[in-house]
Amino acid sequence: MSITIKSAEDIAAMRVACRLASEVLDYITPHIKPGITTAEIDRLGAECMAQQGTVSATIGYQPPGYPPYPGHLCTSVNHVVCHGIPNDKPLKKGDIVNVDVTVITKDGWYGDNSRMFMIGECSIAAKRLSALTFDAMWLGIQQVRPGATLGDIGNAIQTFAEGHGLSVVREFCGHGIGQKFHEEPQILHYGRPGTGTVLEEGMVFTVEPMLNLGKREIKELGKDGWTIVTKDHSLSAQWEHTLVVTRTGYEVMTLSAGSPALPPFVTTTSC
Repeated sequence: MSITIKSAEDIAAMRVACRLASEVLDYITPHIKPGITTAEIDRLGAECMAQQGTVSATIGYQPPGYPPYPGHLCTSVNHVVCHGIPNDKPLKKGDIVNVDVTVITKDGWYGDNSRMFMIGECSIAAKRLSALTFDAMWLGIQQVRPGATLGDIGNAIQTFAEGHGLSVVREFCGHGIGQKFHEEPQILHYGRPGTGTVLEEGMVFTVEPMLNLGKREIKELGKDGWTIVTKDHSLSAQWEHTLVVTRTGYEVMTLSAGSPALPPFVTTTSC
């Protein structure tokens, strides 16, 4: 399966899809506090999508070997690494949750992003994990430019994460995106610099590292076919943006008015 290079018109459509995906997260942010359930977060996300005129890419999504996914978004709490299914259990003070939103616009373009949320006052370790994962994502993004390689992205994330005592989940990765949810290339969050696919202008993909406070090993939780947790029950965090490779660097497209402030070492969202 080859990598699809997006045209200027494609990229313009992707900007819209990605901004709308980010605005879903803006919409739910004020509601995420102790006592809310992830099912209610899911309902709010669906409500926002309906207002936008977008639809969820995840509800009913069924890749080979999986049951249909039942949520409008993914809500991964504490030691859940990814694909957490919304449920009726209230979030409590000290929990952390990743909310992952992918929308499809009326003209068929996908926008994909996720953010971490702290529920009330969290532990120093939880706040540190979330902050370092956010920084790791941006360090990976900053490697993006024509002529760089996918290994450059992965190595920047891995070196930073492991240098701070965190582990990198290897079984899940970023991906190309456009008029399909998952396209080539796969974006590993570990690797060696100078290796892998060489980046070209017009490539669009996600960078979405999943970092664990403990060991990197994971397992499936129960029999729902989706929920992935850390094997040692340690906390896990993830942040995600969708970006395009530009002539001179990158442009992060999943940004909106409520997007978190950039880390101090990042001066621009496009170059």
